[in-house]
Amino acid sequence: MSDSPNTPAAGPTGAAPDDGSARDFGSEPAGRALLPTATPARTRAAVRELVRPRRGLAVAGFATMIAATGVGLLVQPLLGRIVDIVADHRPPGDITLPVVLLVLVALAQGAATALGLSLVSRLGETVLARLRERFVEKALRLPLEQVEKAGAGDLTARVTRDVSVVGEAVRDALPELARSVLAIALTLAAMAALDWRFFLAALIAVPVQASTARWYVRNAVPLYARQRIATGSQQQQLLDTIAGAGTVRAFRLEEEHTGRVTRRSSAAVDLTLRGVRLVLDFYNRLHIAEYAGLAAVLVTGFLLVRGGSVSIGTATAAALYFHSLFTPVNAALVLLDDAQSATAALARLVGVADQPSPEPEKQAHESRPRTAEAGGTVTVTGIHHAYEPGRPVLHGVDLTLRAGERVALVGPSGAGKTTLAKLIAGVHRPTAGSVRVTTNGAGESGDGVPVALVTQETHVFAGPLADDLRLARADATDDELRTALTAVDALDWAEALPEGLDTVVGEGGHRLTSAQVQQLALARLVLADPPVAVLDEATAEAGSTGARLLEQAADRAVDGRTALVVAHRLTQAATADRIVVMDGGRIVESGTHDELCAAAGIYASLWEAWSGTRTTADETPTHHRPDTTTVKDH
Repeated sequence: MSDSPNTPAAGPTGAAPDDGSARDFGSEPAGRALLPTATPARTRAAVRELVRPRRGLAVAGFATMIAATGVGLLVQPLLGRIVDIVADHRPPGDITLPVVLLVLVALAQGAATALGLSLVSRLGETVLARLRERFVEKALRLPLEQVEKAGAGDLTARVTRDVSVVGEAVRDALPELARSVLAIALTLAAMAALDWRFFLAALIAVPVQASTARWYVRNAVPLYARQRIATGSQQQQLLDTIAGAGTVRAFRLEEEHTGRVTRRSSAAVDLTLRGVRLVLDFYNRLHIAEYAGLAAVLVTGFLLVRGGSVSIGTATAAALYFHSLFTPVNAALVLLDDAQSATAALARLVGVADQPSPEPEKQAHESRPRTAEAGGTVTVTGIHHAYEPGRPVLHGVDLTLRAGERVALVGPSGAGKTTLAKLIAGVHRPTAGSVRVTTNGAGESGDGVPVALVTQETHVFAGPLADDLRLARADATDDELRTALTAVDALDWAEALPEGLDTVVGEGGHRLTSAQVQQLALARLVLADPPVAVLDEATAEAGSTGARLLEQAADRAVDGRTALVVAHRLTQAATADRIVVMDGGRIVESGTHDELCAAAGIYASLWEAWSGTRTTADETPTHHRPDTTTVKDH
């Protein structure tokens, strides 16, 4: 089963095909609807919601940072005191006390800063962890159609790059920005305490810095937003090209796809270079502000010392105060670069995290009193479906799966079998029409889900085999796990693993064969115990050698359930209670194996071709046997 018994596997791409034409940098291909991005107001509100439960940690962190910054502001007056001692030709011993105090200030500031940065970092990491949890939770529950329309690259970019950008900002930018802002505010207050005219002189730099900040934000916000989109578009094209490498080579489309990747990559690089130029202009403007402000403070100090209003030491302290502002001001303004990038990334994460959890479709569940009848009834009425407007895949399909009935779905490539299977499984919502699942074994309490989908694309999570099985039912006992494995003929090899059910499988663990992976998926199905099961070529990956074993395992897994089987081999169809034949997005035949063979229609032709292949296979290796019914409805 895909990821879990209740989680469908990926379906056909819903985005419109890329025609390869040139587009504006950062724009999205036609027909692709990006996942939502939160507004600035909503992003700020989300941050407040995440911080609110950790107010104590936030107050402690910033209070410690204020104390550390305040202690550090004693350095300039002490240096000014030393200047006055020297200027007044006092005994050298008078310098001892200021020097000792400077050492104590340095030690106290260092300790308080380390503690404050630790608390602020802990706050940021805690908030980021909660945001990641919310993002992953909602991302896993996004309707597959929405993900497909956005393109896998958009979601991938958010999961990887955007999370990384926000994480780096939280670890590096947030503590430094907090310290810088506090240093600026307290340093200006200290300058005013020395003499209000020093404060006014320092403010000369503020208009230049403020205009620089406004100019930067005005240009950076849309630039970084477009850069995020361009990066997602680039990743989507790379995924499409790599995933379809075989098809690309088969149709000699290497140059075309290389051109598309080049254009998307060039768009991302161009936007990055624009950002670099923006940052260089930003620094140039800051240098002008520093020069103007320092010149004003020095001139003010000169005039005040000449007029006898302040001492040389006080003027020196004021100049040192302003000079000490260079680092926090520049850091704060430069961090706007990281802040804007992180804000754009954060808005994209919040946009997904704010998505409402999908509500169960009203027509999907109709409870009835528990009866002795197994499985459930599926009623498909007037189904129409199109992944792209104007390009329908299904046309007015009507189908009823009776309780406990096993129905095989067959037809030529592109007939719409996989699409119909996924509509019944609830992966997609039909463009028109309805799918009703009437369950006889699940009441309104909502125990379990009525339909489970098993595909050939099964993921084995890294961890103990037992945990992988319990994805289907978290409270399953070891005996229940063994019973499920026994049902699909997998217990022998499972217990033969180095540590039995505790053996680590998946990435970095024991590697399972294709047949074993599919048996694992079928065992999950048994554990999930849904009334209706949909098998979409669930035995295809095993190859001919394990085909019969998997077909038998699949039969036992769906025993007692209503089952729709997209048949990979016609031997599966021949043993079904009923066979439904699709062609061109419509149901064209329905009946038992014998009835359809006698009708001499599409199924009879497929069976004749299949039987002929099997006869030929008696004289040739089985792995060379062509499969006339292996299809993908993409």
